[in-house]
Amino acid sequence: MKPGYHEIYTRYRDNITRGVLKPGDKVPAIRVLAEELKVARKTVETAYAILTGEGYLVSQGARGTRVNPDLTLPVTPPPPDDPLTGQLPESLVSQRERAGFLRPGIPALDSFPYKKWLLLAGHAVRAMRQEEMLNPPVMGWGPLRQAIASYLNISRGLSCTPEQVLITSGYSGSLRLILDTLASRNDKVVFEDPGYFMGQQLLRRIVPRLHTVPVDRSGMDTGYLLRHHPDARFVIVTPSHQSPLAVTLSLPRRQQLLDWAGQNDAWIIEDDYDGEFHYTRKVLPSLKSLDRQDRVIYMGTFSKTVMPSLRLGYVVMPASTVSAFNDCADLLASGQPVLTQKILTAFLNEGHFFRHLKKMRALYQQRRDWMIAALHEVYGDRFFTEQNDGGMHIVAFLTKGSCDQAIAHCWQQQQLQVNALSAWYSGSDKRYGLVMGYNNVRSYEEAVALLTRPKSQTCDLLK
Repeated sequence: MKPGYHEIYTRYRDNITRGVLKPGDKVPAIRVLAEELKVARKTVETAYAILTGEGYLVSQGARGTRVNPDLTLPVTPPPPDDPLTGQLPESLVSQRERAGFLRPGIPALDSFPYKKWLLLAGHAVRAMRQEEMLNPPVMGWGPLRQAIASYLNISRGLSCTPEQVLITSGYSGSLRLILDTLASRNDKVVFEDPGYFMGQQLLRRIVPRLHTVPVDRSGMDTGYLLRHHPDARFVIVTPSHQSPLAVTLSLPRRQQLLDWAGQNDAWIIEDDYDGEFHYTRKVLPSLKSLDRQDRVIYMGTFSKTVMPSLRLGYVVMPASTVSAFNDCADLLASGQPVLTQKILTAFLNEGHFFRHLKKMRALYQQRRDWMIAALHEVYGDRFFTEQNDGGMHIVAFLTKGSCDQAIAHCWQQQQLQVNALSAWYSGSDKRYGLVMGYNNVRSYEEAVALLTRPKSQTCDLLK
């Protein structure tokens, strides 16, 4: 839908008042913006006339139109220094509930086998029994635990029993239950830097002794871990595709991490959120599959492979901890709806899940290639990407500058739900870029069209 003059006016006014556009900054010419937005010149003229009348813009003849150099805006208070009391940017808080494009971590909804799922759902509803109306089992429905154990043993290289599988409500539920079961308030917990922003914020609220370890091209820097945090009790890591940099933890570092955990009686929490999606080689085995001392707690989810609204994840518990998890779950967990678990069980057992994953691997590789090519076509050398073997998102690094948060805000105004990479960092040694998904981009032409939306404002910010 083409924007009207009021939308254009509002967009520029908000960008000026929020400091995205600063006094003296040049704005696009009327003709250029009209062509960019595919609207009549009169529409842009009307919006600019209102902005000029209100004092936001000034026309300088041949020099073009600029944000009023004499404009004085109220000073925005700086964010709090204490990360424990700081709040997530509004864009991150509301992103999961907003419509838009390029949001990281969303599977290809247009290619999901809806008819099969609806058929299975109908069958599960018709077969519901009275006893299923009672409280669901807190550890999960038995047949689903069996199906997940079978899948993991075959596809992810694990060796686990159904009794070691615990069904949860997803990432937050899994992480909270693990720490509630095994951690004390004095335990040191180590997280990746940069790391998953929602996980980072959750841990800051529930873990008194939270520390970070930097990530490089080979994944978490285990040498840094051993030098600075050898006394850590828990390490939370995304070894298949690091979140957000999408690098893979190297085999030497995997072994080093496992050796450290075994020698120090520590726990490794493996978050395998999208390990199924490797494109150029066979799926890598999980870190848990290399664990000979049973020190790895494995976390998985169906939000990335099936659908986010399913809200089903799982934990593979070390054999020695099953009893402790049972006791904790009895007190803190309420169990997940049995009906949903029954549908998912049939989806797994009847082979639909395996076929869906196979199809998605080929599709995601193609769509990633489209996105990278479109990014180069629209923005030239302003961004660059690092080639990684899979995942569900790319990082478009800034070639120069550090204004990724301003750029991300600009893109979000165009319904492109990207994240600023710098917001994922806790430390000062930051990299800058945009974290963006590509799974729901249905053609190269669509990728180009979406990326072109904020081109004018982005190029202005990168001058």
